[in-house]
Amino acid sequence: MGILGTGPASAASGTPPTPAKGPSLSEEEKYWTAGRMDNAVPVDAAPGPAAARHGISAQRATAHRPPPSGTPEPEHFAGHRTVGTFFFDGTPLGGPKTYCTGSVVHTAAKDIVLTAGHCGLGLQGATHRIFVPMYRSGKSAAEQPYGVFPVAQMYLDARYSKNTKSAASDLDLAFAQVDANSHGKVEDVTGALTFTPTSSYHHKVTVIGYPGSGDINPGHTPVRCPVSTSQLPGFRQLRMTCKGFYGGVSGGPWIEDYDSATGTGKVIGNTGGYNGGGNDANDDWVTYAPVYGKDAQDLFDHAAAHRQLGRKPPYQGPGDPWLPGSAATWQHAGLLASGDFRQTGHSDMIVVWTDGEVTLYPGNGHGGYDTERRLLAPNGTWKNAKTITAGDFTGSDQFDLLVRWVDGEVTLYGDVGSNGLDRAGTQMIKPNDTWKNAVQIAAGRFNASQHVTDLIVRWVDGELTLYTNVGAGTFGQEHKLKDPNDTWKNATLLTSGEFSGNTKWDLMVRWIDGELDNYVGTTTSGLGSEQRILDPDKTWTHDTAMTTGNYSGNGRTDDLVIRWSDGETTMYTDTGATRLGTEHTLVAPTS
Repeated sequence: MGILGTGPASAASGTPPTPAKGPSLSEEEKYWTAGRMDNAVPVDAAPGPAAARHGISAQRATAHRPPPSGTPEPEHFAGHRTVGTFFFDGTPLGGPKTYCTGSVVHTAAKDIVLTAGHCGLGLQGATHRIFVPMYRSGKSAAEQPYGVFPVAQMYLDARYSKNTKSAASDLDLAFAQVDANSHGKVEDVTGALTFTPTSSYHHKVTVIGYPGSGDINPGHTPVRCPVSTSQLPGFRQLRMTCKGFYGGVSGGPWIEDYDSATGTGKVIGNTGGYNGGGNDANDDWVTYAPVYGKDAQDLFDHAAAHRQLGRKPPYQGPGDPWLPGSAATWQHAGLLASGDFRQTGHSDMIVVWTDGEVTLYPGNGHGGYDTERRLLAPNGTWKNAKTITAGDFTGSDQFDLLVRWVDGEVTLYGDVGSNGLDRAGTQMIKPNDTWKNAVQIAAGRFNASQHVTDLIVRWVDGELTLYTNVGAGTFGQEHKLKDPNDTWKNATLLTSGEFSGNTKWDLMVRWIDGELDNYVGTTTSGLGSEQRILDPDKTWTHDTAMTTGNYSGNGRTDDLVIRWSDGETTMYTDTGATRLGTEHTLVAPTS
């Protein structure tokens, strides 16, 4: 995971930044007059009387669709010490002052405040920036009930893009480290919420935020709304409906086990996410929040420890696996192949889409993926790719892609990570009727080679063949593992990997009835011993595409990736000879 730790004037350099000393407390108290704060606009909003929906666009309070009948109304209330507002300079310098909502979260350092990532990006570039617990409109910084706390440092995930609608919107959170004021450290003054990662989507929470002032909320008072959450389909995000969540609420906490007297509880999300936290229509009554998984926990840990991390690429580190796009998109991921295409020591994934587009997803070595890279735009030629697999057939320590086409031609594309796919490749065999019947092909290391240079082919009549020492232009030596037979006609998907931890790889088979078996120690002498992983299972009949790579950092090709028929995509890390590994969602299901 790429984590940004930036001071007020940090540059995007390859070395950790030294936090610049920002304005002092007394300077911030002088700067932030009652007028400057009262006239601030929600983050990203255009100046003027219009209110922004979650700070995304200038929109009047009346310019939205009516909510469904029964949608709850928020309660305007006095607020809590644990929740407040951030105020900061606009961009460019001298532009309109802006604000977001934030909440204090418990750490040993007692100086960390949670907000949205798109708020954090604004705070990161500001000169004057403060957190105001339980903000009171009409009062200057010096007159606020608990004072103001200057922002010293911001922590964000480097993969997040402002108000994106991609999978990176799952990372829309940030932490601010704030300096103490005359009352003490912020947590000693206000108390704190408990930062609480979760893997589920259905919760009862109270959502708090500071909507825009003006006609919408003349006193700039906070609102709260008790709601039940669901999943935003296709994303690792919570969804709730409640009226009146206009611009300014971004970053506000979603609190489980909420204590209305103290404002404490477990914060499991913050307003933000897809499109900055709202739907495409910018309705005030639809609001989103990222679910806090491993990525969020790592970011929190770095903030709590005050670790300084610069923008040094590649953005690698522990993190949740995730892939951009919804399950509806991933229904069109036709073919998958894994391999070390970039010579990083771990796997990347290539996807051939049903429209002929080809995409590379760089693995980060910790079970996640960095920014996708398009190898080919949608095209008619690659619609005809029927089977793909990856291995180091050229012996360069960089994986190659092998493709069997609809007409039986087989082509090898060497060193894909360096050379791309926009070229002819090496023709392994001309179009022919025999290889039209090569239903599945899986590359592995089943012989003595140190490279992944062997191929197992399952033919349409159930025959199983092993080709060893495959190279550019040659299929090497052929070994028959199974004569044509009816049983192996039902071997629906094949993949291979180091599931047993041996030097020689195993062959994994998903059968037509959903049974999953691993053949340990498969060599030129024959199939290895059959190890049952799953008995016939109706769920696994929906396993549509399957590949195995070295994604989780243990040095073995034993992480099984499954694309299901509904587009949900799952990784089973550290899969063994007789069991599936730990399950991680790469692409969330639609519901």
